[in-house]
Amino acid sequence: MATKSKGRHNYKKMSMSPKEYQAYAKTMEPPRSILANCLKAFVFGGAVCVLGQVIQEMYVHLMGMSEEAASNPTVATLILISVILTSLGVYDKIAQWAGAGSAVPVTGFANSMCSAALEHRSEGLVLGVGGNMFKLAGSVIVFGTVAAFFVGIAHLILGTGGQ
Repeated sequence: MATKSKGRHNYKKMSMSPKEYQAYAKTMEPPRSILANCLKAFVFGGAVCVLGQVIQEMYVHLMGMSEEAASNPTVATLILISVILTSLGVYDKIAQWAGAGSAVPVTGFANSMCSAALEHRSEGLVLGVGGNMFKLAGSVIVFGTVAAFFVGIAHLILGTGGQ
């Protein structure tokens, strides 16, 4: 950071310690309301769930599927909508407003993968898109796979048979 001193273009170096910088940065942050952020996240997350339910009901009633059979295409449709909105730059604006409400549902997961793919597409399909798309989402996939494995083992040991 520099401040202007007596001469026309003379600048004097001004150094700040990390503590001073943190204090200065805190004064520049806009105030955030935790209650408002929680409410926005709740509203958007709920809206995604309502949209998912509407899509599932459309598959059930318009295409004659059972509720169980309609669940997979419902998730795929939500993912497709999220990827399209991410590609158009709309999902990021929604995420700025909704906060965690946009990250928690499956749409947030699709957004994170699509964003990484779009960001690194100029580096090529293998090293760019393929190599960077799973950086953020990879840990989620690994955790989900490992958790599913241990839940399956627990069902096997307890003899519940997946019920």
